[in-house]
Amino acid sequence: MTLTALGDEAVLAYFPDEAAAVQFATGLRAANPPWLFDVVPAYASVGVFFDAAQIRLPDVMALLQARATVARGTDSPPSTASARSARIPVCYEMQLDLPRVCEATGLDADEVIRLHTTTTYTVYAIGFVPGFPYLGYLPPPLCGVSRLPSPRLRVEPGSVGLTGRQTGIYPLPRPGGWNLIGRTPLVIVDVADGFFPLHVGDRVEFHRIDEQQFRELAGERLHVL
Repeated sequence: MTLTALGDEAVLAYFPDEAAAVQFATGLRAANPPWLFDVVPAYASVGVFFDAAQIRLPDVMALLQARATVARGTDSPPSTASARSARIPVCYEMQLDLPRVCEATGLDADEVIRLHTTTTYTVYAIGFVPGFPYLGYLPPPLCGVSRLPSPRLRVEPGSVGLTGRQTGIYPLPRPGGWNLIGRTPLVIVDVADGFFPLHVGDRVEFHRIDEQQFRELAGERLHVL
């Protein structure tokens, strides 16, 4: 682990891989020392925000380094037994870019959908708009599809897209340049109500529904177990 000061009230910790970062973040959250404000994992890094009135930056860095050293000494792989999971319905008929994905991968539409729905993804980061889950990683045959040459000015909420090695869900109407291969009817974010069900480290699977099922489920909230 490598530590870097992020201002005078935060530390950024870098790890060799995503699993180590999630394990470290989960352990630190569980320990919940009194000086801790927040823990924000994103891929192979973890931001640790603390109360500078209670503890000095060098002391935080020393404590984090000691925690990482102890974790390495356990020789235990990151546990996924306590990871939360979500199963998200997607109507793949409600797509805009499936032909583009097929052309880029050399796969037909059914195979793209099969691969997308038979993979278990991990939420590695939440960003660019509130609640947007960056999910990794796509199976190799689906990897490498570039973003659109020009982003759309509006992507509808619930749209499921992919690019590079990742897939994700647009929770709000926003511009976006990912390849849209379907849409979920579920609400995955309600900013006004403080509803943000997906967290870093959660597991996500997609399953296929038709347009009638989409209409029946429209407006229901995502449940993460």
